[in-house]
Amino acid sequence: MLCELQIENVAVIEKASVHFRRGLNVLTGETGAGKSILIDSIMAILGSRTSRELVRTGAQKAVIRAIFRELPASAAKQAADAGYGDSDELMLYREISAEGKSVFRINGLPATGTAVRELCSGLIAIHGQNDSHDLVNPARHLALLDLFAENQDLHGEYYRVYRELCGVKKEIDRLNVDEEQKEKRAELLRYQIQEIEDAHLSSGEEETLLERRTRIRHAQSIAQQLGTAYEAMNGGDDAEGAAGLLGAASAALEQIRNLSVEFGALCDRVNELYYTARDAASEIASQMEAGDFDPGELDQIEERLDLLYRLKQKYGEDETEILTYAEQARRELDGIESSEERLEVLYEQQTALYEQARALADRLTQTRLDAFESMNAEVTQALAFLNMPNVRFVLSHKKGPLAGAGQDSVEFLVSANAGEEPRPLGKVASGGELSRIMLALKSAMADKDEIGTVIYDEIDTGVSGLAAARIGEKLHQTSKGRQVICITHTAQIAALADTHLLIEKQVRDGRTFTQITELDNDARASVLAAMISGDKVTELSLANAREMLRAAHA
Repeated sequence: MLCELQIENVAVIEKASVHFRRGLNVLTGETGAGKSILIDSIMAILGSRTSRELVRTGAQKAVIRAIFRELPASAAKQAADAGYGDSDELMLYREISAEGKSVFRINGLPATGTAVRELCSGLIAIHGQNDSHDLVNPARHLALLDLFAENQDLHGEYYRVYRELCGVKKEIDRLNVDEEQKEKRAELLRYQIQEIEDAHLSSGEEETLLERRTRIRHAQSIAQQLGTAYEAMNGGDDAEGAAGLLGAASAALEQIRNLSVEFGALCDRVNELYYTARDAASEIASQMEAGDFDPGELDQIEERLDLLYRLKQKYGEDETEILTYAEQARRELDGIESSEERLEVLYEQQTALYEQARALADRLTQTRLDAFESMNAEVTQALAFLNMPNVRFVLSHKKGPLAGAGQDSVEFLVSANAGEEPRPLGKVASGGELSRIMLALKSAMADKDEIGTVIYDEIDTGVSGLAAARIGEKLHQTSKGRQVICITHTAQIAALADTHLLIEKQVRDGRTFTQITELDNDARASVLAAMISGDKVTELSLANAREMLRAAHA
């Protein structure tokens, strides 16, 4: 649960430290005092995206800290697995600069916004006035029903089969293209494959051809320089070459090699040079012999390079890519030519997968129908308690084609008054009725998750009198199993709080400041009296407030 929230330089809140406790925590205050800023701060520390406008005017940064204790088992394990410690306490830190940049820390360690959001997704549930608007959206009803049904494993199994069925259907559609188009494509592939095969390509061929073309174009210069090098190495009519001279040096040193270790080493080095020179002279001679070429070879090379250029323009940047393209074309052609056989196999797979998916979808449907019966009983009972005894909740259910969520199309319908036909929520329920319906639904689903803290932001909007008192009692009942934080303008709800926090706005030196104070019993009576009678608190309103507190905690 959320135990402590520290806020610095967030909008009108310069500095505040709020301690939340078990049970029902209520926040009250005048409109604009900063209650919504408190919710914004909680959402920010949970990793929600914010803007730099959240930073108090004139401040360099806003800082928010939160401490959670008694973590759900899943959240504690997730924190430990992520390397943030294995304690059941979690400390979160967020810093938002005036430029809009954020810094996150989890238990003092650097973290990302994504990591914070993933870790905190199971810590707090925030329900505001927008949830009532979501309630009238039929697209949300199936997800609510699945949450109550707790059918996640079955839904996951169905979705896996459904995706496999979609993959088979996609391949069938691909193979079932127009026969004329298939034949045209096959003819093109045959032509391309034949063109590449006729070229008899080999990897690296172009590089070899370019090198050979260069040698032929410079054949005269190459022959002249090779001849000069050979004569220098092997000698000529007028002079002895390097190899001969090294041979003479080697023979001379051989005569004195045994006279000194140094002479022996020197002789070995000269011998090595001699044999290297002879090998080089032999290689030069080989290159001279290889310099001969057919006068027509250059034309043949040019023709081959031109062919390679045309193939590269069509099929790839080099011989390897061209050959790869040919292999892919063969596989595609094989697929087209064997499509009939492949289609038979795919149709059999499609039938089997469809039957499997349909069976799973039927099971999924039944879990939803069963869940609605149980949920309807709990919601109806809760609504009767919330002073809506004549409400009838009905499920509009239709089966359709298989889709990602199954075969069901559902919508919650309601009859708010006796004798009226059930109609969509948005057409028959007022704002106050929607708030109570939402609370009844949340109450019915209270044991469907491990979330330890639930926040209700002005759930009493449009409600007063007995209905407001019943909402307070339902919130108080809900808080027996988890921490509930509620922002309210209604005295009947505030009186039931286990912890009452007052949010006040003050102006000092031309600046606005917000202060959050935990109230004792006497202060609570005064605040409740003001909520009942406004600015003029009388002894009667004070007595009424004290009686409300006494009755709430009797």
